[in-house]
Amino acid sequence: MKRIKTILRWWTSTSLVLRIFIGLVIGAVLGLTVPGWTVVGILGEVFVNTLKAIAPILVFVLVASSIARAGGGLGPRFRILIVCYLLSTFIAALLTVAASFLFPVTLQLGEGALMEAPGDLTDVFTHLLTNMVANPLQAISNANYIGILFWAIIIGIALKMKAGATTINMVHDFAEVISQVVRWVIQFAPFGILGLVFSSVSESGMEVFTTYGHLVLLLVGCMVVNALVSNPLISFLLIRRNPYPLLFKCLKESGLNAFFTRSSAANIPINMNLCKRLGLDEDFYSVSIPLGATINMDGAAVTITAMSLAVAHTVGVEVTFISALFLSVFATLGACGASGVAGGSLLLIPMACSFFGISNDVAMQAVAIGFIIGVVQDSMETAFNSSGDVFFTATAEYYDEGKK
Repeated sequence: MKRIKTILRWWTSTSLVLRIFIGLVIGAVLGLTVPGWTVVGILGEVFVNTLKAIAPILVFVLVASSIARAGGGLGPRFRILIVCYLLSTFIAALLTVAASFLFPVTLQLGEGALMEAPGDLTDVFTHLLTNMVANPLQAISNANYIGILFWAIIIGIALKMKAGATTINMVHDFAEVISQVVRWVIQFAPFGILGLVFSSVSESGMEVFTTYGHLVLLLVGCMVVNALVSNPLISFLLIRRNPYPLLFKCLKESGLNAFFTRSSAANIPINMNLCKRLGLDEDFYSVSIPLGATINMDGAAVTITAMSLAVAHTVGVEVTFISALFLSVFATLGACGASGVAGGSLLLIPMACSFFGISNDVAMQAVAIGFIIGVVQDSMETAFNSSGDVFFTATAEYYDEGKK
């Protein structure tokens, strides 16, 4: 028993990032050398499924508790935060439009199978409103974060207005218990990353970089420029100090996990933990992080814009400056409705293509290509989306503190 405690103490005292890096290397080596050991990939599935299982409960109790316990002063932070989320997503779409004109990509399109996807922007908003008022228990069981946020805010307000201090403290204690469970789960992240990397390498190898290399470079390049240039610029204009130390910390500790889990929803507990270590206000980040996993979708805007313009270039549709500008707005709004799971943004490509009058049959072939390159595209997209949630949460709080 004493030896087990010693091992656990050593394990938890070692840098999590270092442990994850070691798991990453081992997973890649095993994927290249013994791809038949599929049992290794189960580690990744178990880790992601565990995060997905606990995240809805965590978000619900934290948001409800934070709203119930919140004092004044959170309003200005949320206004700045939402502006940051939406502005960065719109800029990401604009950058992608410019890059797609400078480096046009064409796709090899043929006969494609139909898949279920939103028809237009109205369908997206209808879906969002329907999810918002879904049964709260179903919202938690189905990881419907729009519904979870809506009901958690409503219940939090009701607790603040009607419940006594004892009840509110009890809800807060329950939130702390769930947070502790999450911290235990995160300690097993290196094993999960090992399994996820093994699965990616053993199944896809390096072929994805050659067959659709031009498209991958366009997507990744736009995401990198948005994450390393435009987002820090937004932050600097608000807080008037070097944003890169914060940015790199977010990319290292949030983006790295999100890259392999490929799910903004699954990365919510990771981001919550990082915000706590950054010393941010729990009442603020317990709402801002799940909100960011829903509407802060820079990477999704890049994917939707680049893929729809690639289809337009391929089929010979003329794209004017005005139509490209409207596409950026279209992609920004559509990206806010992208699912927080792997590949969530891809099914919004037909919606954007419909803006140019491109049929669903043709657009769905681009979706199929998106799934082929998803091991790179979706991983990068999720990494930048999720790390941006923490980055802008911290920016909004620092800005608010600087105004006092």
